[in-house]
Amino acid sequence: MNHVQPAIPADGEDRGRAYWVGLLGLAELPKPPVLAARGGCWFDAAAFQVHLGVEQDFRPARKAHPAFEVRGVRVRALAERLAAGYKVVWSDEVPGQDHVLPKRCHTADPFGNRLEFLEPH
Repeated sequence: MNHVQPAIPADGEDRGRAYWVGLLGLAELPKPPVLAARGGCWFDAAAFQVHLGVEQDFRPARKAHPAFEVRGVRVRALAERLAAGYKVVWSDEVPGQDHVLPKRCHTADPFGNRLEFLEPH
């Protein structure tokens, strides 16, 4: 995968930066000038990028979502940081499968887009 692009409303870039850089610790990447004119912002997630794209008729993705493997930090520690300002829901849809499924949680970005964070085995 090269990148994932959640949608954001017009003028949402500063809230996106606060979330993806300030809270999650990603580095912002410069957008090519022709694309920068459209708004949005890009972030480096090490193995791929997160591109926030402005949609004029924005509606958050409440079911469809990207799932991010958390590397270098435990998913519980990340969930604690997220819980300071966002609702975090732990996933336990498959009871008795703890030995198979990674630890994972869902939350929403500042715009209501669903995100999943999981810890690899």
